[in-house]
Amino acid sequence: MATAGLRALLDSVRYEVLPAKTTEDKVLAHVPRDVVVTVTASPVKGLEPTLDLAGRLAANGYRVVPHVPARLLRDEAHLKDVVDRLREAGVDDVFVPAGDADPPAGAYDGALPVLRGLSELGRPFARVGVTGYPESHPLIHDDVTIQAMWDKREHATYIVSNLCFDPRVLGEWIARIRRRDVTLPVHLGVAGPVQRAKLLTMATKIGVGESTRFLTRHASWFLRFATPGGYSPDRLLARGEKALTAPSAGVAGLHLFTFNQIAETERWRRAAIDRLGS
Repeated sequence: MATAGLRALLDSVRYEVLPAKTTEDKVLAHVPRDVVVTVTASPVKGLEPTLDLAGRLAANGYRVVPHVPARLLRDEAHLKDVVDRLREAGVDDVFVPAGDADPPAGAYDGALPVLRGLSELGRPFARVGVTGYPESHPLIHDDVTIQAMWDKREHATYIVSNLCFDPRVLGEWIARIRRRDVTLPVHLGVAGPVQRAKLLTMATKIGVGESTRFLTRHASWFLRFATPGGYSPDRLLARGEKALTAPSAGVAGLHLFTFNQIAETERWRRAAIDRLGS
């Protein structure tokens, strides 16, 4: 990695963390205050752990982005309660995916109705993120996912791409959404330097049912992490450098999936920045 473009991506990062018991301590110990922290939400545990951790991290001076999955919201009143709580905590940025809860907790089965609900509430957040899918969604055709981004553009301010391990696929996806006039800035979803054993440990801690779904959906991830030479964030960024750093790509930064390996992710980022600087 040897360009100013990659350095800029590493300087503009978001760390995705899971709301576990030790997460707050790990963030406080290892994450600089200028790094955005996003907090996931689990269909098993619901929104409460996410909202609680987001509030505590915000109180400690972090810019926090809680995930508010549509399928975890019961109704309009619940959405308003969540908005009020987050605004009181000083949160001005939320990420609104559809979520994996099956069946949904209430009236919302996708992100767009929630985004419309936020607009009807007066757009209470300065920034609102939505999901992009570089690789095919198992249940949704690619053209439909890109159309969905187009439909959401008037309510959202940025896109976070789902986790992808292939720089060619990432580059082609970015070019494709730009051809379709989706102009929202993109935060690239990239796995940090994850160890397979720790990923398995994390998966087994997120709830029995949810863990089973996680492992079923992402079995190929473990092969990539376990195979010698199978995955390296340095290699992915270096191979995708041209496509990902081109001004026309509109990439705003990296969204790093830490899988709660927070200290390891920050050490890797600092080392990568040091190498670029030299």
